[in-house]
Amino acid sequence: MGLLTFSINVTLDGCVDHQEGVADEETHAYFTRLMDEGGAMLWGRVTYEMMEGYWPAVARGDVEAPPAVREWAVKLQAKPKYVVSSTRTDFQWTNSHRITDDLRAGVQRLKDATPAGVLLGSGKLATELDRLELIDEYKVLVHPRIAGHGPTLYRSGLARTRRLELISAKPLRNGAVAIHYRREA
Repeated sequence: MGLLTFSINVTLDGCVDHQEGVADEETHAYFTRLMDEGGAMLWGRVTYEMMEGYWPAVARGDVEAPPAVREWAVKLQAKPKYVVSSTRTDFQWTNSHRITDDLRAGVQRLKDATPAGVLLGSGKLATELDRLELIDEYKVLVHPRIAGHGPTLYRSGLARTRRLELISAKPLRNGAVAIHYRREA
């Protein structure tokens, strides 16, 4: 069974708006390494549609991009992508699949079938999966920004505090800090 790792960009004040982080080659190289380590990606519909609307064009070369960004896009194109959606059933992007089961059963089946692990990249979905105690690790890239607006992580809350064990913290040259936590047993 693979681990389910929640990975996201966040500002110091908890904002997860994708436009608020530092989007440079170092950041893309960090997320490319995370994607390389995992066996599949997992998103909610909204995140999937945001990704689907941009990254395939970068992978095809239709959008001008630095080498690290293009590398991310090409690898993402090939990576299995799983989507949780109750409203959309058709996913045309290469290697995209819908989780059709009950959320707990579907995600657990995905973890069981993916020994290299699953990389989760949707904030709202993370809240639901954390409520079901399915997230094993958290790899958060904290950006040196205070956004002063939302959306923020875990806005709808959890039933109880989640205790985490620090595995590592590594500053990047761009001022962001890559933090890796594991859920305490």
